[in-house]
Parts: sequence; structure tokens; C-alpha cells
Amino acid sequence: MPKTRAQVREEFASKGWSISAWAKDNGYSPNMVIAILADNEANLRLKCLRGDAHNIAVQLGLKEGVVSRRPSAQRLAAA
Repeated sequence: MPKTRAQVREEFASKGWSISAWAKDNGYSPNMVIAILADNEANLRLKCLRGDAHNIAVQLGLKEGVVSRRPSAQRLAAA
């Protein structure tokens, strides 16, 4: 069962994790992760359907799915 955004924020707080540090450690924009966790469950702005938003939501346990990311070296070479 997927977690709620509040549950993820509580988990970060209980473990003493920084959202920004988690984002950087996992190769995501801290602003994107913060925006996803701050979003309103009842009226989502970020639906996390594709791209990094999808991958972040899956890694945080907000939704079920597969993280589909190219390794950062491949992304840099493609840019």
C-alpha cells in the first residue's frame, strides 16, 4: 500500500533525514522532491505520471511502479 505524503515527511523527520540531502543523494532536484511532498493529497498539482516526478514518487513509496532512469553518465552524454 502506498504511503501518504504526510507519512513520508514523518519518516524523514523520525530518521533525521533532510529532504534536500535525500534528493541530492538520489540524483533529483531538491525543489522537485519538496514540491511533491508539499503537494495537497486531495488536489494534486503534481500527478507524478512520468519522468523524475514518477521516479521520485516510486522511490519515496508514494506510488507503486518501476523507477526507470538512465544512469547519470548516460544522461550527460545524451545531453
